[in-house]
Amino acid sequence: MPINNDAALGTASYIELLDLAEMSTQVDALVTEVVSSALSVDLLRQALATGINDLAALLRAVPVAEGRLLERGIGFVARRNPDLVILTDNLRLPVTKAASELVAMNDPALVKSLSLDADHGGRKSYTPDLLILNKVTKVAHLVDVKRSLGSYEVSRITELKQRMLAAALVVPDLLFKEHRRLHVEEVRVVILNAENQRTDIGGGVWPLTHLDHLVEITGAGRLMEHLRKRFQAEVEANWSVALRGHGPHADNACSSRIAEPETGFRPPSQKSEEQSPTDRVPVSIGFARTPRMAGA
Repeated sequence: MPINNDAALGTASYIELLDLAEMSTQVDALVTEVVSSALSVDLLRQALATGINDLAALLRAVPVAEGRLLERGIGFVARRNPDLVILTDNLRLPVTKAASELVAMNDPALVKSLSLDADHGGRKSYTPDLLILNKVTKVAHLVDVKRSLGSYEVSRITELKQRMLAAALVVPDLLFKEHRRLHVEEVRVVILNAENQRTDIGGGVWPLTHLDHLVEITGAGRLMEHLRKRFQAEVEANWSVALRGHGPHADNACSSRIAEPETGFRPPSQKSEEQSPTDRVPVSIGFARTPRMAGA
């Protein structure tokens, strides 16, 4: 819970506090583990020796590895808050036709007091990077982590948010049935953008620096920024070592980081007569909110 909230600056302090110096050894170990599995000196040397295709494939692995590091880093930080349950595996959420239509036809603020049966899935699905539940507030956050949104068109971001909102409708039923009867009263969706550009706080697109509000830990966003810098420094160090011995012009070869590839209310469909336990409690679905927006 926030212990200080400055509405003018949009800042909040929390009881849980991260000491970056104290955690530096753990942070370094996490970075080294991710880098050594995909971007080690040996792998870089091998790619340089075998040809341009292998080298290009390896360089494309840089944003992939960084994305994996961000997901693991957020989970690592969030577990410092004892009030949180962090789920990262087996989170393939069905996106039913009824849920998609419900989100498409209504303003997100109107999609409240509703939940759908997680067992009635369709052909489409959505897999979040993390699902974070606060056992005290009973608020769950469906989280999608992006290294960058620079290559995303507005329509693509909108489609992602709608898919996330549709998937959020099954979260209460999923948590109750498959995760030890966990109860949730509100599900919020948020896209975390590590590059901190193209943000829309009210619309669920947050910069990574806002991670403090998501996990209610002061210093969480700062630690993630440090994690990214350590990753970039270690990859560049491995690259410099790998370049040695590959000719006088090797230092001019593709040393820049590779950008992430572009890779009125209407009722839902008829509901099953048999209600699940989660249907008995109204559940609110919407975008993530910072402390200063909570009372809006």
